[in-house]
Amino acid sequence: MMELLRSLDWSPLIISLKTGITATILSFFLGIFAAGKMMKTGSKMRAFLDGILTMPLVLPPTAAGFFLLLLFSRRRPLGSLLYQEFGIKVVQTWLGCVLAAMVIAFPLMYRNARASFEQVDINLIYAGRTLGMSEFSIFRKVVLPSARPGIISGTVLTFARALGEYGATSMLAGNIPGKTGTISQRIAMVLQDGDYTTAGLWTVIILIIAFLAVFAMNYFTLGRNRQLKRW
Repeated sequence: MMELLRSLDWSPLIISLKTGITATILSFFLGIFAAGKMMKTGSKMRAFLDGILTMPLVLPPTAAGFFLLLLFSRRRPLGSLLYQEFGIKVVQTWLGCVLAAMVIAFPLMYRNARASFEQVDINLIYAGRTLGMSEFSIFRKVVLPSARPGIISGTVLTFARALGEYGATSMLAGNIPGKTGTISQRIAMVLQDGDYTTAGLWTVIILIIAFLAVFAMNYFTLGRNRQLKRW
């Protein structure tokens, strides 16, 4: 086992962590922004926009990846524009890994943030307005602290989902060792070669990371709640 660890190529772990962290940061701010805007939207429009924002959560990851591939391919208008005007290439790059992971994981951040915002006492918001606070100050000092447990949960779940993303990443970024090859792709590749030992090792590694992420979520949302009810 020690010999296997010494000979192991650790680039999938580094790529996965970089991708997961970057996708989580982007999803965090976009998810909170979208959830905040949705709270001020009418019910009919909210139902329509919510369906669009949540769609990647229910779509097969390969279908989402195929859509992203069609959108950002250099043969398509948007992909061609990004490459020719700004030198940005999405397909088969690390940027593609981040984009695919963010699209798949974003709904978890958005849904958790929106659910938390819906639980905020509206009287606190009215009180802030009565005291002359700006809408941004109310959001930052009243809404966000009240919704903190749900936001933490959404952030951790988003990271875990982005870290383990496979389908959309394979479609958009491919599996280039040392460049776009994540842990999930590495597991699939070594399984095709019949290397169950390496696949098992990578599975254990990603299980440990996932467990630590869930433990952190539970600690910060439940463990610090001294008044947590017990049966």
